[in-house]
Order: sequence, then structure tokens, then C-alpha cells
Amino acid sequence: MSDIARVQKKLSLSEKFSRLRLRLQKPEWRRYGAVLLAGKGIGVALVFVAIGLISVFMGGHASAADPDLKGNDIVNPINTVWTLIAAFLVFGMQVGFTMLEAGFCRSRETVNVLMECVVDTCLCGILFYAIGFAFMFSHGNGLIGYHWFFLQGAPATYEGTGIAFLAVWLFQFAFADTCSTITSGAMIGRTGFVGDLLYSLGVSGFIYPIIGHWAWGPDGWLALMGSEGHFWPGLGMGFHDFAGSTVVHTIGGMVALAGSIVLGPRLGRTFKRDGGAPMLPHDLTIAVSGGLILWFGWYGFNPGSTLSAMDFQGIGRVAANTTLAACAGGLAAMFVAYMYSKKWDAGFTTNGFLAGLVAITCPCYWVTPTGSILLGGIAGVVVVLGVELLEYLRIDDPIGAVPVHGMCGIWGTLSLGLFASGQFGATGPISPDNSAPLKGLFYGGGTQLLTAQVVGSACITLATFAVAMVLMLAVNATGTLRVSQEGEMYGLDLHEHGISAYPEYVITALGSPSGLGATNHPVGSPIKSTVPAHGD
Repeated sequence: MSDIARVQKKLSLSEKFSRLRLRLQKPEWRRYGAVLLAGKGIGVALVFVAIGLISVFMGGHASAADPDLKGNDIVNPINTVWTLIAAFLVFGMQVGFTMLEAGFCRSRETVNVLMECVVDTCLCGILFYAIGFAFMFSHGNGLIGYHWFFLQGAPATYEGTGIAFLAVWLFQFAFADTCSTITSGAMIGRTGFVGDLLYSLGVSGFIYPIIGHWAWGPDGWLALMGSEGHFWPGLGMGFHDFAGSTVVHTIGGMVALAGSIVLGPRLGRTFKRDGGAPMLPHDLTIAVSGGLILWFGWYGFNPGSTLSAMDFQGIGRVAANTTLAACAGGLAAMFVAYMYSKKWDAGFTTNGFLAGLVAITCPCYWVTPTGSILLGGIAGVVVVLGVELLEYLRIDDPIGAVPVHGMCGIWGTLSLGLFASGQFGATGPISPDNSAPLKGLFYGGGTQLLTAQVVGSACITLATFAVAMVLMLAVNATGTLRVSQEGEMYGLDLHEHGISAYPEYVITALGSPSGLGATNHPVGSPIKSTVPAHGD
């Protein structure tokens, strides 16, 4: 028991040293210690040998792979995250577009607007994955790209941006979706749902990406215009569109114009020159709120187009210019509209700040805050005059898509040739490059830049309108573009989708679709009218 107790007793540090000294005096303990130390030494040596062999093997393997490493394979995390955040903001604009169109339409076609906006987004996403991005942003020739179909064979990053390829795809998809949604706004109230799917396929899959390639493609003929070996080398200046006044908004506006012309006006729409007036929106609360959401989303649209969070001054300048142009556009439209109606019009004011946003989208990087206010204010005037022009021409555009996006997109593109301050050149992944700044006419730059803008805007505007007219006429020939007279009178919501947007509301007879009163007429309400009211 005493031996066991001594074994179990915990020795102190001094006792352990005493025991070790006694053991080392014995030959057998010395031999045991030598063997133990030798084994540990051999083990450590083997570990170092293994590390050396692995390093040699892996080092040789890495050296063999070095020639395949490209600068374009190195992702810039900050700029990639910045681009993704901008993409989320631009995609959020679809909420604004949906609310704007739903508010400006009649109550009987609200569900139709909701469905068109949602389905256009889904269709655009698949098309932009399959062919759209390839047509628009891959290398090809001056007219069309022909690589990366279905996103196959794409590099780690897009061109020299250092941004992950799929992040750029997502950002550009949100832009393509915007263009498609612009088109539907001018065609609400009388477009068949199947017809909407057909023309959306043409716009998102072919018109927008192919014509957009001319200005934004890596080898687009307008982007390279003025350089040696390309179109008009003597001009010495290419076409510029920083965030899409032409590529997104003018294209969308021109397709909307073609659709409005081919469709014709809604039933019951009487124009001012015929003694009538525009049909009133059914919910301005939704419409104006949608406009403000669009304004918020524009902070992804314009500053995000730098594709660089490292261009600190650039993104701040673009955001400020975007804000000031919108403010000036809203105020200008409000005052000009008051001159016509002697009323402070919420619809015109909303379209006014949207006009300012569209106009500043092209020149936002190259102009000063003062220039932004001036060109935004002019856009506010243009949108009111544009609405009056369409009214005179008897073209029915319920939300003002053609004046806001088409006409103000053209104005914004041309304004760069006037208001470019001569201080700013190009954005970059690390810092801006101001070695070749753009200078407009009003800043002593002459007409060189203005000429390039006129050529680019005119080519894209005319080409888009011509192709869009062919597309709309072709869809119309199938009998699917416009609903029947009975379907329009019945109400698109019930006729196309089988439900009203406001099933729990008590809708008066004058404000209800013809089909609604036939099956669910509120007790005690007035007798149903078969003539659609302006506010319906």
C-alpha cells in the first residue's frame, strides 16, 4: 500500500529534477535517454525532408501553371461588391416601374400591368442569359457580338474591369429589364398578353442587345467611331453614353412609340383636338410613389455604371448630378404644365423629375452640378411639350413613356456635347483617367463631341424605330397584339387574367369593367354603364 501511495503521489518540480539526476547516474537509464533523443531527432529530420519534397513538387507545379494566369482572372472584390449593390438597386426599379404604370392606368387593367411587368422580367432574364449578353457585350464585330452564349466560355472577370463576370451580367440584365419595361408602359390598356410576350421576346432578345452593342460592345462601331480603322476616323471622337440615355431609354422609348402607333388609342380615348382629354390615372398615390422608387433606383443606375467603387470622386459627382437634374426637371415640368392647365399637376411633376433622370443618365460623369441643373430643367420642359405633341398627333401613351424616355433620352445624349466641362475623362478600376477629358460646345470644346453625339443618337433612334415598327406589325399580323373590342370593354384584368386588382373594393358602375358588373354588381349601386369612364 505504501508503494502504491508513493507512485500515486504527485511529485514537485524539484523532486522530478532529483529523480532525473539519480537515474542519469545509472548506465541503463543513460542508454534509454540516448535512444529516445535519437528517435526524436530522426523524426524531426524526416518531417523537414517531407516539407522540402512537397515544396519542390508544388513549386514546380505552380511554376508550370504560371503562364496560364491572366490579369483578367484576378477579381477586384470591392468593385465587384459595388457592382452587385448597384445591380440590386437597378433591379429594384422594377418595383417603381410597376407602381408607376399601375397608378397611371385604369383600375380595370391593373392586374394586366402587374403581370406584364413580372413576366417581362422573367423572360428578359432567360433571354439575357441565353443570347442577350452575348449579342451585346461579347467580342464580335461592330454590329453584333457572338461569344459567351448561355454564358459558356466566359472569363473570370469581364474585360479589364476586374469585376466578376456574373456580377457584370447581373448588372446588365437589370438594365435590359428596364428597357423592356419602358416599352410596356405606352401600350397598357389594349395589349393582349400573348402579344406582349411576343414583342418582349423581340425587344429583350434582339433589338436591345444588338443595337446596344453598337455603343456599349467592346468593338461596337459607334463606340470606336473616330478612331483609326473604324467609322469616320477623321472625326476623332467616339459616341459616349455613360449610363444609357440612348442605349436604354431612347431604345425603350422608340419601341414604345412604334407599339403605340401600331396599336392605336384605347377605346373611348378622345384627344384634345377632337374636344376630349386624356384618360385620368386611377391611383396617383401609387404612381407618384413608384416614381420616387425609380429615383432611388437611379442611384444604382448612374453611379453604378462607373463599375468602380475606387473612383471616389466620380461616384460622388455622378450621384450629385443625378439628384440635381431630377430636382430641376420636376420643378420645370410643374411650372410649364401650370401654364397649360392653371393647375399644379402631380403627374407632370413626377414625369418631370423622371425626365431629368433620363437626361442626366448619359452625361452624368462629365458635367458639373450647374450643368446638371440646366440640362435637367430643359428635360422638364421637353417632357411637357412632348406629351402635348403626342396628344396633337393622336398617339395614346398612357404614362408618357415616349416623352420621358424617348425624347428626353435624345436630349440627354445631345446635352453631353454642350455641357461636358472638359475636366473629366474616364472612370477606372483603381482611379479615374482624366488624361483625355470630354469638352462640350459651351466650354470651348467646339462641335466635335456634339457631332459624335448627334450621329450616335440619330443612328440608334432611327434604327430602333424602324426595326420596332417591323416587329410590332409582325406581332399585330398574328392577331395577338391588341385584344378584341369585347375584351377591352370587359376589362383586361377579367378578360386576360380572371380577377380584378381590387376585388374587395366597392367599385361604382362607372368605374367598373363591363364584365365585373355582370356577375358581382354591388347591391344598391347605380346601374352599370357600358361606356368606359376616363378614370376607369
